[in-house]
Amino acid sequence: MDLTKEPNPPFEVEIIDTKPVEVENPFSKQKVTLLPTAVAVYDCIKGAEMLEDYDMMQKGMDWMAKHYPKEFMVLLD
Repeated sequence: MDLTKEPNPPFEVEIIDTKPVEVENPFSKQKVTLLPTAVAVYDCIKGAEMLEDYDMMQKGMDWMAKHYPKEFMVLLD
């Protein structure tokens, strides 16, 4: 997995992970592996959801759907 070829996030994110991370959908319990940038965007989407920042949430979801469609379907659809 080439971490240098990750797409640019749709907004500023803090990338904490250095390796891919397994993320679980809290409702379906299905799991997917995300690259560090995608983990950071996913975390922002979930945070924006809690803060009711629907603009940021939508930007993140659009980015995930475009760049990680399979993972998007498991985690966010």
